[in-house]
Amino acid sequence: KMADNPAQTIQKRRTFRKFTFRGVDLDQLLDMSREQLLDLYCCRQRRSFKRGLKRRHNGLLKRLRKAKKNALPMEKPEVIKTHCRDMIVEPEMVGSMVGVY
Repeated sequence: KMADNPAQTIQKRRTFRKFTFRGVDLDQLLDMSREQLLDLYCCRQRRSFKRGLKRRHNGLLKRLRKAKKNALPMEKPEVIKTHCRDMIVEPEMVGSMVGVY
């Protein structure tokens, strides 16, 4: 019966999920500074950022940026392995692949 109706045989286009955080769109989040992001975070994340990011957290961000830059268009970046379980997810990390030991 499905072959009778050609409209049903055409596959539906895949729609991607739109990322928002507390009602703010991902594009707006990427344009925000760290101080503006702190207003959106909960108190534990604000406290962690005010005390400063550790060297290993900055190293993870740097490796994620490099992997995303080296990825081909419309392809997933390579998985970056880390021990940083306490890393706060930032907007620039969306779309990256992180493997946690």
